[in-house]
Amino acid sequence: MTATSGIETPLTRLVGVRHPLVQTGMGWVAGPRLVSAAANAGALGILASATMTVEQLRAAVREVKSRTDAPFGVNLRADAGDAAERVRLMVTEGVRVASFALAPSRELIARLKDAGVVVIPSVGARRHAEKVAAWGADAVVVQGGEGGGHTGNVATTVLLPQVVDAIEIPVIAAGGFFDGRGLVAALAYGAAGVAMGTRFLLTSDSTVPPAVQARYLAAAAKDITVTTKVDGLPHRMLRSELVETLERSGRATALLRAVRHAASFKKLSGLSWAQMVRDGLAMKHGKDLSWSQVLLAANTPMLLKASMVEGRTDLGVMASGQAAGVIEDLPSCAELVDRIMAEARRTLAALPPGAAG
Repeated sequence: MTATSGIETPLTRLVGVRHPLVQTGMGWVAGPRLVSAAANAGALGILASATMTVEQLRAAVREVKSRTDAPFGVNLRADAGDAAERVRLMVTEGVRVASFALAPSRELIARLKDAGVVVIPSVGARRHAEKVAAWGADAVVVQGGEGGGHTGNVATTVLLPQVVDAIEIPVIAAGGFFDGRGLVAALAYGAAGVAMGTRFLLTSDSTVPPAVQARYLAAAAKDITVTTKVDGLPHRMLRSELVETLERSGRATALLRAVRHAASFKKLSGLSWAQMVRDGLAMKHGKDLSWSQVLLAANTPMLLKASMVEGRTDLGVMASGQAAGVIEDLPSCAELVDRIMAEARRTLAALPPGAAG
């Protein structure tokens, strides 16, 4: 068996990939180039669609299909006003996997499954995993507090075994993973694989501007923080002068900035003001958020676009998992996946006799 041979798990069987690795759907980052490179390397690539119009998503899906024959997925916002239209697009285009950052409804899960699409929501608590499993989800991504973007405060090592013990469907571990040793650890906990965002962001196949990638590579663990000042929810990112400015901003300044960003996002996304209000209502439902926090949600896509697309680290934020503090290079997706799988096999082989079964 070669160093790049796959490790078969319930995840690889479910979605048809060679390796139990997932490249997460990061807004402005997980575009056709990165997704197809991850898929060709044997991982499950996930296309980020929240920052795309429906027609942009259609073009992106077709571009991925032109670059790879391997399975891939699309990350959707379950609370988006045009979610049904995006689901129809996925079914028509033959996309293999639908992933969600927020739990989809029972009806949406059923619609996707009836069309043969694998449904994999992301969750941050055991009760959420139990709910979507009961509704028919095929697998779940469980992100611990080490993960980038919106995050909780429970470490992966505590959260993961709770979820594995609570549900019968495959569990994919996220938050703090970047190498083969982490994959083996996750498998030992009972996970079916690992999902990684920051590690795939920091590859040569990523379209993130070099100056921004350099900021990530230079970061130590102490340079990564969690703030609620971007959109009212805990968000893990690199420390920067902008983040410190946001932390110091008063409510009036924050709201003015959010109004400007909301107008920009409206133009960019093609959403009407009515659709944005509906999305805000959906976001607010079931959460202890003020209306000012809901409005601040417009900050997220625009501040991420400034850095991840335009390279403006002075004007944008850089979502980041804690793993950025230990990542030091920019391999291609193929090199990264080969390295992780080879290290996983070496780690398994180095276990004491009998430890692996």
